[in-house]
Amino acid sequence: MHKAGFVNIVGNPNVGKSTLMNQLVGERISIATFKAQTTRHRIMGIVNTDDMQIVFSDTPGVLKPNYKLQESMLAFSESALQDADVLLYVTDVVENPEKNMDFLSKVQRMTIPVILLINKIDLTPSSLPKGEEQGDARQHTPSSKGQGEVLASIVERWHALLPNAEILPISAKNKFGTDLLLKRIGELLPDSPPYFDKDQLTDKPARFFVSEIIREKILLYYDKEIPYSVEVRVERFKETDKNIHINAVIYVERDSQKGIIIGHQGIALKKVSTESRKTLEKFFGKPIYLETFVKVDKDWRSSQHELDAFGYNPD
Repeated sequence: MHKAGFVNIVGNPNVGKSTLMNQLVGERISIATFKAQTTRHRIMGIVNTDDMQIVFSDTPGVLKPNYKLQESMLAFSESALQDADVLLYVTDVVENPEKNMDFLSKVQRMTIPVILLINKIDLTPSSLPKGEEQGDARQHTPSSKGQGEVLASIVERWHALLPNAEILPISAKNKFGTDLLLKRIGELLPDSPPYFDKDQLTDKPARFFVSEIIREKILLYYDKEIPYSVEVRVERFKETDKNIHINAVIYVERDSQKGIIIGHQGIALKKVSTESRKTLEKFFGKPIYLETFVKVDKDWRSSQHELDAFGYNPD
């Protein structure tokens, strides 16, 4: 008998959802940086064995939307509650459990199996700080003493909020608990034929990963608002047996942002292009010829027409 199903990963920003996704799939599918709001789309990664297919979905972090792009991101997250066979709700040892209760209340009402993953247990503080209810444990340096009691307290608080969920402490970065998680998911999946070809890794085309990798470098190398004002579109992707030629356009909202992206004498853009090319060559396994351009598209984050053109449509 063959098992198959959809396992959707949800949670607040910066709790490690994309890192977990990459560990479970065994490939670098989702952008994983230290900055919040990194993932903008719902991204599928597929794990295949002889008798099982797990279709994971990484989703944007849950947040209160301030503009149309964030509304689309929230819609991707909420759609993951509707078509899952198993839901993975990811938190960490320093997050306030009562953050974004509107979304959590929807998880509370779900009847499918929910696994609550308490990530980053290697960062468990040695004691609960004052003002714990505000979630300010990030300010405390972890040590081994008292970590067990603190983790037990975190588990207890989450159990009160999601009494029907299974709770599993993990460290996605260090691959702690991920094998146990995969085993448990396999037990929960329904009997079903595979939904995708057995050699398929994701539902996204190659162009999508090109734009994500370039956007990741921008997230890493630029500060403040710049990375969140950027979108990348691949206008040319020509692959041969020997190499790949790519033309990509980096869109920003303001002329001043264009100048920052390019940098003095083009040095900043050259760095982004070089680092993107190196990562793309590892991803595709062949030489990459990458040309990048920067254009201004005013207020693209607030234009539904532009968002649809960039693929931000959860339907």
